[in-house]
Amino acid sequence: MAGDSSYNAKLYIYDLSNGMARQLSFMMLGKQLEGIWHTSIVAYVEEFFFGGVGISSCPPGGTLLGMPDSIVDLGNTEVPRDLFLEYLSSLSGSYSPEKYHLFEHNCNNFSSEVAQFLTGAKIPSYITDLPSEVLSTPFGQALRPFLDSITITPPGSNNLNGFGQRSCNKPRGDEERVKRHKRHKWIFWLLHASSSHVSSEHISSLPVVL
Repeated sequence: MAGDSSYNAKLYIYDLSNGMARQLSFMMLGKQLEGIWHTSIVAYVEEFFFGGVGISSCPPGGTLLGMPDSIVDLGNTEVPRDLFLEYLSSLSGSYSPEKYHLFEHNCNNFSSEVAQFLTGAKIPSYITDLPSEVLSTPFGQALRPFLDSITITPPGSNNLNGFGQRSCNKPRGDEERVKRHKRHKWIFWLLHASSSHVSSEHISSLPVVL
């Protein structure tokens, strides 16, 4: 909190590829990508984001993704927490689980909309422009049928669509194992998604730790 009625808002940015996009994207897509971005809004000492189960929250850095790769200070807001939760409730229809789409209606669209509500600030365009960057390439188009079936929900979050109890604690576990799993799954998508031997059901059935 920055004052009696002012609250700080931050954008948490996670690279779901754990650095592999930077290493492999030019070879695969013909253009350089610095990361595969998942974002969330942190305000009122809580982290809010959108994924395959709808709008969720947890303590800052409380999902299995751990702490973000970078943080952007969005500025301060005078919106009270109760009003903010009412606002999130009003978004539950447009950000419901069935409305999630990896390219067109994802965590970054949610973060951008919430950031503008709280502070009037937009999130960086390199994040929101990422889907069009990927889909503008031939390999991105080849990947689309497979990636369209994938949803991203960081483990350790607590669903907010029903606005029930928020008692989410960061799961205990081997964080290095999670990082390896993230790298391996991302490489799997890139190297095998266009193969006739791999179906979208096969990919989407893999354990999602993104």
